[in-house]
Amino acid sequence: MKFIADLHIHSKFSIATAKNLDLENLYIAAQLKGITVIGTGDFTHPGWFAELKEKLVPAEPGLFKLKDKIAEICDKVVPIACRSKVRFILSCEISNIYKKDGRVRKNHNLIFIPDLEKAESLNKKLDKIGNIKSDGRPILGLDAKKPA
Repeated sequence: MKFIADLHIHSKFSIATAKNLDLENLYIAAQLKGITVIGTGDFTHPGWFAELKEKLVPAEPGLFKLKDKIAEICDKVVPIACRSKVRFILSCEISNIYKKDGRVRKNHNLIFIPDLEKAESLNKKLDKIGNIKSDGRPILGLDAKKPA
C-alpha cells in the first residue's frame, strides 16, 4: 500500500512555529498536499496534548482522525477534488543535549506512540527528567542509546 506521510511536524507550542499550526490547519494542508498520514508532533507539551485528547478520536490501530464535526468544518475550505482521508499518528521530537566521554553530544529523536494512554505515561516520565512545558520540542539531557 502506497501513501504519502509527513511525520516530522511541530505544533503551535514549539518555538519559531506559526501560531495557527493546529490540528485543523494540519488536516487542511494534508489534504491540499495529498498527505494521508501526518504526525501530530509535540505530544509531550501539556497544552498540545490536551488539544490532541479533545479533537482526535481513534481510527485504525495506532492512527487517529479529527472528530467528525471538526473535520466537516475543515472540509468546507478544501476543494472537493482534494478531499481525502487524513490520519494522524502521535509523534514528538526530543532534543537531547548531554555530556558523554568528555564531549557534548546533541541529537534529536523522533518518537511515535500508538495511543494516548502510552503518550501520557511517557509524558509523566519525561516531566520528571526535564521541562516539557516550555517548548513543544523539549531539550532533555538523555543519552539516546541509554533508556530512561
